[in-house]
Amino acid sequence: MSIYEILGTVLGIVGVWLMIRQNVWGWPVGIVQVALYAWVFYEARLYSDALLQLFFFAIQAYGWWHWLRGEKDEGGVTRTQPAALPVTQLRWRGVLGWIGAGAIATATWGELMRRTTDAALPHWDAFILVFSLIAQWLQARKRLECWAGWMIVNVVAIGVYWAKDLRLTAGLYLVFFGMAVAGHVAWRRSLATSLGH
Repeated sequence: MSIYEILGTVLGIVGVWLMIRQNVWGWPVGIVQVALYAWVFYEARLYSDALLQLFFFAIQAYGWWHWLRGEKDEGGVTRTQPAALPVTQLRWRGVLGWIGAGAIATATWGELMRRTTDAALPHWDAFILVFSLIAQWLQARKRLECWAGWMIVNVVAIGVYWAKDLRLTAGLYLVFFGMAVAGHVAWRRSLATSLGH
């Protein structure tokens, strides 16, 4: 267990807590957290997870910008004070599309990592990479389904990180699983409120 893993763990919990509350400060906290975890995963030879942190960095920056920008008026003019982005849901076709694309990308990336690197658990690591990117993108777009994605990723990640002796990180992802459930409940309430239910 390194100081980077400890700091990344603490910032990860704070960042997800802020996301559950739909607080824009979750994005800059997340940026620092993923920078720390890029090093942790590189040292553990979980190369897909290390690469994932670089993608997370970019998506975190986008999410921060997107949430700060807010919604546009009906005429397409940006308001002087941005309105909070509402939580929305994908249609079933969108959900199935993301799952299908994720499965293909996981198989392709996992096989590439198996053949070309000394990656530990390349296919499981690829699953975490691909489906985390999908969940992070959906979160940046404020789609309710991001939390279901995070729940699934967290279950896989707990096993992978435990197997690689990253016990604190496995514990973090157990906490993340609980937080993903809480995030789903909170965002579902927000969606119901915005729809007037």
